[in-house]
Amino acid sequence: MPIVTNLRTPPLSRLVPDGVFDAFNWCESSTLEWRRPRANLYGTTPIDGSDPARMVFVFKARSEPWLPAEVARLHAFELGLTDELALAPYAIDDATDELFARRLPPVDVMWLAADNLNALFWGLHDWAHFHSHGPFEQRAWTELQCDASALAWLGMNREAIGLATSDLDRAAREIIALTSSRFLAESAPIPPVITEQWAKTLARGIVGPCLP
Repeated sequence: MPIVTNLRTPPLSRLVPDGVFDAFNWCESSTLEWRRPRANLYGTTPIDGSDPARMVFVFKARSEPWLPAEVARLHAFELGLTDELALAPYAIDDATDELFARRLPPVDVMWLAADNLNALFWGLHDWAHFHSHGPFEQRAWTELQCDASALAWLGMNREAIGLATSDLDRAAREIIALTSSRFLAESAPIPPVITEQWAKTLARGIVGPCLP
């Protein structure tokens, strides 16, 4: 039987400049139903921005015809899935737009299947996306808000997930490197507050002040 955990995902304050989102926290997140096949997470895949394997959002209804879908068991394993459908992995932005347009809380639509830390981080990152709509014109800032939310939620739920301090510290280092690379790719200055210590604080589930 899969292990089912309701992760706490309370909304974070806006950490990024005004204008990055046009509807920040249009729907306040509260919990995310997460299913995995075993108590211990698989592997040590780095959080480096590559597509996460073994992660998918499974629809609670048999189908959601207004969202791109794929067969869930092609992406999530050992969960007893049969013909359930899931959000197509390429359709995160589509879901963000459609959920906002329909004012439909994500918690009513889908649950997360993930069996490794990299997959779980990106599931939480996307969960943050679903609750705040934006034009996605300032990618580094947009993704920073979602990175910070996912990292803080990992910290808040570390006991339920089974994460050691070393796991969280590694995640913090990798996320800082990824976040910084996005600003560099846009030839934009890296916000000085974005440090490893700031990320480690988030990874303890402690949310600091908004960024300048």
